[in-house]
Amino acid sequence: MKKMNNKGFTLMELLIVVAIIAVLVAIAIPVMNSQLEKAREATDVANMRSAKAVAVVGYLSEGTTGTKYFDVVSGTLKDTKAEISKGYGKGTNIDGGMTEMGYAAGTATKDQIIEVIIADDGGVTLNWVAK
Repeated sequence: MKKMNNKGFTLMELLIVVAIIAVLVAIAIPVMNSQLEKAREATDVANMRSAKAVAVVGYLSEGTTGTKYFDVVSGTLKDTKAEISKGYGKGTNIDGGMTEMGYAAGTATKDQIIEVIIADDGGVTLNWVAK
């Protein structure tokens, strides 16, 4: 009788490997999503700091006051909402109170832009507003 050549994996071994991979993917997806949200929030906080810095520079160098809108692409303040890049809307008070953002609790702030209000005394207020 000729001996069978049993090289390769059995169906059961392949199913076990597929099950292990499925478990790893099920664990990895929520972790990746949470890291993505943290990255978006960090991006918005950085944009908020930039908006505040640009507003302070504008006030000190040119006496700029009033309501402006921060363009994250060019890093400048604009007078109108037109052609302003939207943010993720995740930035809050995460940076230890250096940059305060105002928005109503429970409201979705995704796809909103940063409104910069420069007071006559040089105070800067940042808000998420709809584009």
